Amino acid sequence: MAKLWGGRFTKGTDKAVEDFTSSISFDSRMHKEDVAGSIAHATMLAAQHIISKEDKDAIVAGLQAIEKQIDVGDFEFSVALEDIHMNIEKRLTDAIGEAGGRLHTGRSRNDQVAVDLHMYIRKAVVHMGEELVNLQQVFLEVAEKYKEVIIPGYTHLQRAQPVLFSHHMMAYFSMISRDFDNLPLIFKHANVMPLGAGALAGTTYPIDQNITKELLHFDAIYENSMDAVSDRDYVLEFLSFGAKVMMHLSRLSEELILWSSTEFGFIELDDAHCTGSSIMPQKKNPDVCELVRGKTGRIYGHLMGLLTTMKGLPMTYNKDMQEDKEGVFDTIDTLHFAISITADMLRHMKVNGDHTKAVLDDDFSNATDMADYLAKKGVPFREAHAIVGAAVQHCIEKGCVLLDLSVEDFKAISHHFEADILDAITIEACVAGRSNYSGTAPECVARQMQIGQTIVAEEVAQIQQWKEKIHLQ
Repeated sequence: MAKLWGGRFTKGTDKAVEDFTSSISFDSRMHKEDVAGSIAHATMLAAQHIISKEDKDAIVAGLQAIEKQIDVGDFEFSVALEDIHMNIEKRLTDAIGEAGGRLHTGRSRNDQVAVDLHMYIRKAVVHMGEELVNLQQVFLEVAEKYKEVIIPGYTHLQRAQPVLFSHHMMAYFSMISRDFDNLPLIFKHANVMPLGAGALAGTTYPIDQNITKELLHFDAIYENSMDAVSDRDYVLEFLSFGAKVMMHLSRLSEELILWSSTEFGFIELDDAHCTGSSIMPQKKNPDVCELVRGKTGRIYGHLMGLLTTMKGLPMTYNKDMQEDKEGVFDTIDTLHFAISITADMLRHMKVNGDHTKAVLDDDFSNATDMADYLAKKGVPFREAHAIVGAAVQHCIEKGCVLLDLSVEDFKAISHHFEADILDAITIEACVAGRSNYSGTAPECVARQMQIGQTIVAEEVAQIQQWKEKIHLQ
């Protein structure tokens, strides 16, 4: 098949080279963006009297017909034509003749692929925002559902202090909120139009980039044509965002895996989100959590891969930059799976509050509160710490916990203890006492949840603004 760029060549491309350099296997998913960009470009060319209105009308009708063919699967892509841009242009020219050959006037595949990717990332930001909002709403639902459940809080994976389960869920809500906060900057950088930069230096045709900017709903135009075709910072920012989201989901997955084990028994994941063993009939494996945790590595890889690809590239466009797409497409697909399945898994899991309370009643998670009790009585905290440490060791040797001690036992440990010590170190009191602004006391967590609702409402409004800006239904 003759190449659309083949005039300078006297020999056909080797089949292995065609296979190696072709990107149609993955960039075909940008066909809507490519059609939209081409329609805008043709409309601008006609407005500037660079092509005739008749040619523009034929081009637009032909592109719309091609888009419908691709949408319904009635379009055969050719590896020999390399990419989505050449496949569409060749089909257009075959369909409408000479007019199709005028579409590429005043542009290059360099700025064409760039504008496609900018538009694709814009939409991805909107969809990721919606996914994150849904997950945040699930955290709020689960926190409300189990707002009275107390669980062990951990440091070094050792039981440390009791916390409300809702407090734990709101910690993840905060992580995801920070993830969402990264999206406006990505959207801003993606919403700058490179079309008109040509191959790297602009064009000699009297184009008007403001026309295409308005037609494609961009906020701005790249100031520098060389930067326009070589910039992939917005892609790297999206990949960095994806890596952080996956890191947060991976941490949550690790905890769900631990909590669902027999050793912990804090939660039970729904059967729909687990698998069994081919040999051990009793098994219920948290495979979804493990896959989310495992897929985090591949998203890190996409970020590091593109950073490494870009680090040594001279200006402006280099074929290396074709490597930007597979990673970002896979990141989008993986994020969609991981975020949505995590939300569904959280919504359907069961939390065993009776068991977590029993666990706390049988350990030393209230030791810090015992030390605080003494400190409030005037004992220097370091001395109080030593007293409680000795009491814990005494309990370990006797096979009991602090709650098993009598008032007389406490007074024997220190004369500062009074009868109210038994009330001061109940698990409920330990939680209720931590009423500082970011603490785990019920009223603090209730405030966190209320603020969370406000954050979600603000994020929903932001998403709607993005949709309106780029005319996304």
